[in-house]
Amino acid sequence: MSKNVRVRFAPSPTGPLHIGGVRTALFNYLFAKKHGGAFVLRIEDTDQNRYVEGAEQYIVDALNWCGIPFDEGPGKNEKFGPYRQSERKHLYKRYADKLIEDGKAYYAFDTSEELDKHRKDHEAKGKTFIYNWHNREKGRLVNSLVLSEEETKAKLGAGEDYVVRFKSPQNKILNLKDIIRGEITIDTNVLDDKILFKSDGMPTYHLANIVDDHLMEISHVIRGEEWLPSLALHQLLYDAFGWKAPQFAHLPLILKPTGKGKLSKRDGDKMGFPVFPLEYVAPDGSVSRGYREDGYFSEAVINFLAFLGWNPGTEQEIFNLDQLVSEFDLKRVNKAGARFDPDKTKWFNHHYMQEQLDLELAKEFKASRDTLEQIDINYIALVVGLIKERATFVDDFWDLSHFFFEAPEGYNEKAAKKAWKEDTDELMRELVSVIEGTEAFSAESLSVAIKDWITSKEIGFGKVMMPLRLALVGALKGPDVFDIMFMIGRDETIKRIEIAIESF
Repeated sequence: MSKNVRVRFAPSPTGPLHIGGVRTALFNYLFAKKHGGAFVLRIEDTDQNRYVEGAEQYIVDALNWCGIPFDEGPGKNEKFGPYRQSERKHLYKRYADKLIEDGKAYYAFDTSEELDKHRKDHEAKGKTFIYNWHNREKGRLVNSLVLSEEETKAKLGAGEDYVVRFKSPQNKILNLKDIIRGEITIDTNVLDDKILFKSDGMPTYHLANIVDDHLMEISHVIRGEEWLPSLALHQLLYDAFGWKAPQFAHLPLILKPTGKGKLSKRDGDKMGFPVFPLEYVAPDGSVSRGYREDGYFSEAVINFLAFLGWNPGTEQEIFNLDQLVSEFDLKRVNKAGARFDPDKTKWFNHHYMQEQLDLELAKEFKASRDTLEQIDINYIALVVGLIKERATFVDDFWDLSHFFFEAPEGYNEKAAKKAWKEDTDELMRELVSVIEGTEAFSAESLSVAIKDWITSKEIGFGKVMMPLRLALVGALKGPDVFDIMFMIGRDETIKRIEIAIESF
């Protein structure tokens, strides 16, 4: 392993950060921290036509919420800055010119109309048009390989639009290495001469990416599978510049819940789960759901994302961030796509719910409902401690606990038929006497007194406990009935039982 591990996450600020991007950022972060290296954020905003105001800040906020902040990036430890490609434009032309001088790239003046004509001509003959070695010097295309030096200078001097194309080598076999996928062999004859630079002064992704990774001393490029087809070109560019290439690792796709195709926002909208870390309001006012706003804990999001493509080689599934850093290994990342499972994400969230402090959850719960505004936070925390085991989100709390804060307004019809029999009224009146006679009003003393009374009556526990729960809750659900009685108090307990007797 290189002594100076430096990885980068390089998103484009064209909208909200998809969880696939967050997963890429996470794996970069884990790898960097595992090896004592740096996690760099670089904003690849060369495509100004697609730039969206606020998208960069969204990316930063998302990384911070997930607990994986960058070490270097815009406005932070700018050792190799600037970290926005739009602020590095002055660098790229120099490197494009160097490739031209060394015969590794060339100017191309073909118009889009001319290229479209070539494509259609090839299609008519059942062929595919590729701009590369087999046609770049045959005179049909307009570039500096077929034009004289004077003609090329004249076109440049006249301000004609041009692009700089990479001169892909002919008859060469590339042997590439990927940490996840192993050996990859590419025949350069099938590669096209990719555009590296345009006359508007902006580089394409390929040139800017290579130059920036080199200048920022990136040691490992960990990115999505969609960039795998670009690996050959990027290696060739490193070779053309005479630079040592970083090590590459291409992560598997995150697949739809069906396992077929790449996960998209549409899948989330259709099946009712978010695909973005934070809620996003688009310039047109449309709102996309976020994991944070949907009630997920950041620890749960990080845990389930880690398992989308990676496994520790054991049965353990719960990992906090420090444990992930310790266990993470790119060699345990799968090649095959990882199926997204919405139910599993909820399973993770349920687990992390149990690890939250009751008081912190109570604050969230109280803030979410006006009904609780006047209720003491410590009482709410006690309620949360009783019901959070059944909850996946804080939004679940009210349905699980409303009877701790207000008496039932009605009774579940099916439960009432099951619980309330002909002799129930009499039993409930006797029960009220037992409750009134219980000196120490605690869950434990109530349990002892009521159970002893039921035993002395020689009746089934269900004949008392079911109607008691129905009276207190309005349904046959909720935590331990003695905990409910203790929490709402003696007077409220008796009052609810008496109301139920009247109702039935």
